[in-house]
Amino acid sequence: MSVAIPSWQIDGVLFDLDGTLVDTAPDLAAALNAALRHHQQSELAYQVIRPIVSNGANALIKLGFGSQLSPAEHEKITQFFLAHYQQNIANKSALFQGLDRALEHLDNQQIPWGIVTNKPEFLTTPLLKALGLYDRAACIVCGDQVSHPKPHPEPILLACKKLDISPNNAIYLGDAERDIRAGRLAGLKTIACAFGYIPDTDNINDWQADKLLEKPTELLDSLQLLT
Repeated sequence: MSVAIPSWQIDGVLFDLDGTLVDTAPDLAAALNAALRHHQQSELAYQVIRPIVSNGANALIKLGFGSQLSPAEHEKITQFFLAHYQQNIANKSALFQGLDRALEHLDNQQIPWGIVTNKPEFLTTPLLKALGLYDRAACIVCGDQVSHPKPHPEPILLACKKLDISPNNAIYLGDAERDIRAGRLAGLKTIACAFGYIPDTDNINDWQADKLLEKPTELLDSLQLLT
């Protein structure tokens, strides 16, 4: 990659949520399959659903039900899907393996970390509270709290403002091209997470991230070189 990680000055670390910090795919897949069952449709295999999770509810509904739904049908299915997900939001969702130690390292080094997600606040807040992350995060910026969500840099710049840090001295981690694009446009160093929810049609090497993590356990090693 273009930047050697030991040269970075890090005053803050920002994470995308789904597919980067927290593995939410099991609960979102369960919600989609519940909606499919409810509407007398065949369930989808988890391996089919997982790569689409980072793209949100609309993409999951399209995956399960196709693109020919009327607006009324789409709304009805979406409401069922969201209701099921809200009621089961943290049944199986958890931090990716090893990220608990990475967060502990940041806490011990008094380096603030936050979350910048396109997930709406009404889903983000209960999820993070259920996982014990809500009060630990120094800032949380959701997609419906800004005028322009990712790939626009606005939410990442807002997070840096909340942390009172320069974007040039921060890292943003994400598992989608829009994450890396938003981070780069905001002036942050970027880390692409290959362990996230990435469709086979995407080439992570084309995203122009500064660093690539194949496994979540690699983040702690990288942070220990920096801090």
